[in-house]
This record gives sequence, C-alpha cells and structure tokens, in this order.
Amino acid sequence: MEGWLVIPSMMLGGALAGAVSGTLFVKGKLPHPFLATLAMMMIARGAALLISGGQPITGMPESVRLVGTYRLFGVPLAVIVVLVLAVLVHLLLTRITWGQWIYAVGASKEGARRVGVPVDRVLISVYVMSGFFAGTAAIVVSGQTNSAYPTVSNLLELSSIAAVIIGGASFFGGRGTVFGALVGALILGVIQNGLNLLNVNPSWQYVALGVVVILAVELDVVRS
Repeated sequence: MEGWLVIPSMMLGGALAGAVSGTLFVKGKLPHPFLATLAMMMIARGAALLISGGQPITGMPESVRLVGTYRLFGVPLAVIVVLVLAVLVHLLLTRITWGQWIYAVGASKEGARRVGVPVDRVLISVYVMSGFFAGTAAIVVSGQTNSAYPTVSNLLELSSIAAVIIGGASFFGGRGTVFGALVGALILGVIQNGLNLLNVNPSWQYVALGVVVILAVELDVVRS
C-alpha cells in the first residue's frame, strides 16, 4: 500500500470496526454493549493473526514513523495529536447538541428517546468515533515501534476501562469528561511505570491491574 494511504486506511478501518460493533449492538438488540465490542475485538485479533501469520510486520511507511517519533519544538508529535483530538472531542461534547445527546443517552436511553433524541444514531456514532480513535492510536504505536504486532493491544481494554473510571467517568453512563479520562490514563501510566521501575514481575503487574480495575469500578459504584 502507498505510504500516504496507510494513515487514512488505519483510521477508516478503526471507524468501520466501530460501526459494525455499534450496528450489532443497536440493530441486533444485544443485551449489553460489551458483547458487541468483545466479539469485534476477537474478530479483529483473529484477522490480525491470520494476515500477519502471527509474526510482527516491520518497516512502517515514513508517514507513520513520523507520527510516532517526530518532535515539534521538543514535544513528541504523538502527544500533540492526543491533545488536539482531546480538545476537539471536548468541544464536540460541550458546544453542540450532539454532545449533550451523548450524555443524555448515557444517563437513560429511554428517557432520551422520549424527548426526541435519535438514540440509535447517537450510539452508532459514538462507536464509530471510538473505533476511529483506536485506529489513530494504532498509527502512533506502529510509528513508535516501526512495526505492527498482532497481539500488541492485549489487555489494553482493561487499562482503558480503569483509566476512564479513575478519571471520573461513570460505568453507568451519563457522566465523564475527556480531560478526566486523560488524567486517569496518566495516573494509570504512572502506576505501571512505577511497577516497571521496581522490577515487579509482569505476572504480578497483571494482578495489580486487575485490582485497580476492581477498585475503580467500586469507586464508581460508591459515587453513583
């Protein structure tokens, strides 16, 4: 694939996966969103293993490496990308009606539907946006490592859940901010970094991550 096509292809691929997950959940009337996202995660990982033969694919295009390694005035371009996207999503959530609809649907789908919110379209759009950002994250990671690993994202879903809950989002929906999620991710990163610096066994790090997830969800239950 031509180098200039790789970045939009990865973003659109993530958005497409999100659209499929959202459609399965909304139109398939699945009882919980985890079922749709879990199924799509397994399909995507299986496809990645099949395409790569279970081996890392090295040698990313220059455009991808640029995103992962370039520094602008000493600041990594990857950090700038994250901050720009965070500001954009913050504005979308707080300055336009669609953002208010998301909070309304998260708080109560039936209540939102009764006041005229297009619940199904809102839900699918959130899945699409989530997939789009997952594709963007894949660009950053691939650029930093100059390779694509079919198993690189294993257990990151748990870290994502813990990060947003620590950052103040509610597991029950209707509450949370973009910058709160960023703070939660930073806190979780500091914890994982500290465990690495202390030479904690990787197996125990998984245990610690599981404990953090449980504590984060329990904290959300108490807040709610």
